[in-house]
Amino acid sequence: MKKLILASLATITILTTLTACTEADTVSQNLSKSADSFEVQRKIVFFNGITDRDLLVVEGLCSIGNGDTDLRMTVTCKVGKDEYKKHYLGLSDNVSFFAEQLDAKKEDPFHYKVIIRPEAIVPDIELQTSK
Repeated sequence: MKKLILASLATITILTTLTACTEADTVSQNLSKSADSFEVQRKIVFFNGITDRDLLVVEGLCSIGNGDTDLRMTVTCKVGKDEYKKHYLGLSDNVSFFAEQLDAKKEDPFHYKVIIRPEAIVPDIELQTSK
């Protein structure tokens, strides 16, 4: 009987964990992955909260830095085929940013994206042969 109760509890826990992801969570993750793959047009505005002035506006197929610190923000944009630009901005108590997605992007809430970059898996190998 105890095994049946434990198995039932384990099943309920697993089902609850699997259904905890909402449609909005899945779509949000897919949009973030699309933006990090330079598929989403964005406008990122860095502004001074005291003077109310824009310091920098970056617009295009841009990815916002995911591993940035609290005091530094990076924005990487695709500007051509295999061409990218990276912008750095120091954040402070009076400098902040706002990122806007310019175009709607169709995302399927039932489709989860996994993007694998071959260059991240296979190391860059230099081959030297004898003559």
